[in-house]
Amino acid sequence: MQENNKLDNYDVIIIGGGPAGVSAALYIVRGGRNVLLVHNGVSALHKAELIQNYYGTGEISGAALYDVGIEQARRVGACVVNAQVTFVEFDHGVFTVKTETGDYAARRLIIATGSPRKKADIEGIAELDGKGISYCAVCDAFFYRKKRVGVIGAGAFAEHEYYALKNVVGDAFLLTDGDSPSFEVDKDRVYTAKIARITERDGRVGGVEFEDGTSIPLDGVFIALGSMGSASMAKTLGILTDKSGDIKTDGYGRTNIGGLYAAGDCTVGIKQIGKAVVDGMNVAFGVIADIKEDK
Repeated sequence: MQENNKLDNYDVIIIGGGPAGVSAALYIVRGGRNVLLVHNGVSALHKAELIQNYYGTGEISGAALYDVGIEQARRVGACVVNAQVTFVEFDHGVFTVKTETGDYAARRLIIATGSPRKKADIEGIAELDGKGISYCAVCDAFFYRKKRVGVIGAGAFAEHEYYALKNVVGDAFLLTDGDSPSFEVDKDRVYTAKIARITERDGRVGGVEFEDGTSIPLDGVFIALGSMGSASMAKTLGILTDKSGDIKTDGYGRTNIGGLYAAGDCTVGIKQIGKAVVDGMNVAFGVIADIKEDK
């Protein structure tokens, strides 16, 4: 199938175009199911200059292996969409994946986004994690009613988080950390200067200082860089994780939520290509079996 960016229904939606996501797509499509693969073109594979320890490839760059996988999924019949995921929700047995190009729905969802997103390299984030630093606006907006919060980011995910907060909190500000915002925001609500540090007040987030010497007092800061990652999805949907944020699954990639699976580096275990491919295969077998059982 060609790329599709309109609302539609699928048997299975897979988020992530790396080894785990593509492996799952290949098996599920060959099992006769309608699959949508959503990826943003970014993977840990792109950091691998040369891969020599994966069967059958000889020496290949991580970027080349990623591209081969996406094309293979497309050729076998998966519908492939290159887009940023901005939100995922679950209601009445249906998962809805919202992206910058459209919304998609299915009764089975596979998260294969790779390792939980690394935190922004900004002083104060690690120290104040859980003390005013948040990664899910829908989950935590309630706690900031009548308070001032900032959203760090400039793209589609930041847009979703900003507007999810705007109508709940006292004041919401967009902090782009030197980038230009990709969406319209009131000028008095945008700070485009590079961020120097998150400051502390009484053991919690107290504000943000910028490299140009200016600052803004805040009660909370929401991190919304790039697209929605596995950690944000886990918190939003109530998926069980370990202390590091890796998703807990059984032998077939099932999570604690019916119809929701995870595979690859976003799950507990070794972070290797070979293991991710096997995860994708096992998840596919589990999904195919569950669909047959339902019918």
